[in-house]
Amino acid sequence: MRYFARFLHLCAPNLLNMTKNIAVFASGSGSNAENIIRYFMDSETISVRLVISNRSKAFVLERAKILQVPSEVFLREEWESGGINVLAALKKYGIDFIVLAGFLVRVPDALLHIYSNRIINIHPSLLPKHGGKGMYGDHVHEAVVAAAEAETGITIHYVNEHYDEGEIIRQITCPVLPADTPEDVANKVHALEYEHYPRVIEEIVLRRGV
Repeated sequence: MRYFARFLHLCAPNLLNMTKNIAVFASGSGSNAENIIRYFMDSETISVRLVISNRSKAFVLERAKILQVPSEVFLREEWESGGINVLAALKKYGIDFIVLAGFLVRVPDALLHIYSNRIINIHPSLLPKHGGKGMYGDHVHEAVVAAAEAETGITIHYVNEHYDEGEIIRQITCPVLPADTPEDVANKVHALEYEHYPRVIEEIVLRRGV
């Protein structure tokens, strides 16, 4: 038993290093952020260690508090000036990957460089359709209905310096019926987000490592 305990003591640091730490960036209500946090709560390999928002009153901060995940707020000026303090927070919490979940501020180049191919975003349409600056949330669903699309869905992709133009990881589709309203489309897309986003995050983080 003594030797087994010594073995566990020696292996403990290596076991800790196996855990990949995620930071979730969100600007609004944070339902996707909460879904991601809950998905990884019992994971032995992936931990949501930090929630970051650009809005001090974003409800995602309340969700993080309830779920006992630390949170930080950095206002727009911080992001526009290069995000130095954001980087410091990521380092403090040992963040390996960044996940965007309804985050409405452009990620600074410094973060894109340091976390190259380790920042993941989800967009509520089948990119390249209905993407780009200003295309988020209901704006996207309204555009889908206005264009009389036969299908829409979600696009999970890496983040680069251009809005919604990073390498596509996966797309999942759902039908758009002629009678569907933007609200109907939103409900279908949200269901896809909740089901698939955490699973794809898990797959990418474990496959890529650091």
